[in-house]
Amino acid sequence: MSSHTPARPEVLEFLLSRRSHPAVSLTAPGPDAPTLEKILTAAARVPDHGKLAPWRFVLYQGDARARIGLRLAEMAEARFGPLDEARRQQELTRFTRAPLVVGVFSRAAVHPKIPVWEQELSAGAVCMTLVTAATAAGFGVQWVSEWIAFDAEAIAFLGGQPDEKVAGFVHIGTASQPPFERPRPVLADITSTWTEA
Repeated sequence: MSSHTPARPEVLEFLLSRRSHPAVSLTAPGPDAPTLEKILTAAARVPDHGKLAPWRFVLYQGDARARIGLRLAEMAEARFGPLDEARRQQELTRFTRAPLVVGVFSRAAVHPKIPVWEQELSAGAVCMTLVTAATAAGFGVQWVSEWIAFDAEAIAFLGGQPDEKVAGFVHIGTASQPPFERPRPVLADITSTWTEA
């Protein structure tokens, strides 16, 4: 154990107990401006080969979320045909489930030294650290993608650039119910020790 990396058993216990909260169960309030700044600052402290910051945040909050839902419902109808009432409500409320949604956009691009894959992994690390930081700040959180993350028109409408991909939409709010537990991988099934063949 080094004094440069002191043990933080409480952090490890926190990570072992972290759970996602369904976005539909998140209510107001969301993080205030100073708390959100801390959460986003923490999220940006991830491994980033070459210090490229190949990702960025777009915030969706306030009345804009309902306007987004109206446009997404129109897009969904154009893509998938007439929507039944349940599906229409799903689209209308896609960004109003939680008081804050943070879009994480991957700006990974060809670089002479840093592979695109490493840049994309860094964007995934941003999403996970964002989830962890918001949870540590006392909020319920869910990281989702959904069809809008893979539709060029929706991505552009939501603030994405032509060369960007959506790494995820992270819904943040106050949890209104306990989180659900789910089965986790059996460590023995996903771990091995390398031996030379």
